[in-house]
Amino acid sequence: MNLTFRTIPEHRDIERVREIIESTKFFYDHEVEIASELVAERYNDGESTGYYFVFAELDGITVAYSCFGPIIMSTTSFDLYWIATHNDYRGKGIGKRVLEETCKMAQAMGCAILIAETSGLPHYEPTRAFYVSNNFDLEAKLKDFYTMGDDKLFYTKRIG
Repeated sequence: MNLTFRTIPEHRDIERVREIIESTKFFYDHEVEIASELVAERYNDGESTGYYFVFAELDGITVAYSCFGPIIMSTTSFDLYWIATHNDYRGKGIGKRVLEETCKMAQAMGCAILIAETSGLPHYEPTRAFYVSNNFDLEAKLKDFYTMGDDKLFYTKRIG
């Protein structure tokens, strides 16, 4: 597998991120829009946005990505806003490699704690298992955060 990484968004990533997010069948339409908008914002406005990316390409096709950045008011913590692999490429270890690259990049930028938030709904079990298998700890749960019966879970990974 000839997987390569890049960190600077290109115009084509705006639509490709939309395709990646839609392929997972995990997210609401408004979430798909937000993921795409973050890429567009970074593409147009640069690092001043505070959004950083890792794009994984397989034979020239972007198949996975992450979006992360420092948390204002913290000297040690970054948010992992998005990490997703196109459904056609899941189960091949690509997400793990994207996460490893993300952690290296975030640590080089001063991150000691990477925070990922996700839903407590049953269909997010693969997401939660991904975090646990990559040494994240469940730190907190906000019951009924998204809607009644849908908790918000906070996972953290110490990288620095």
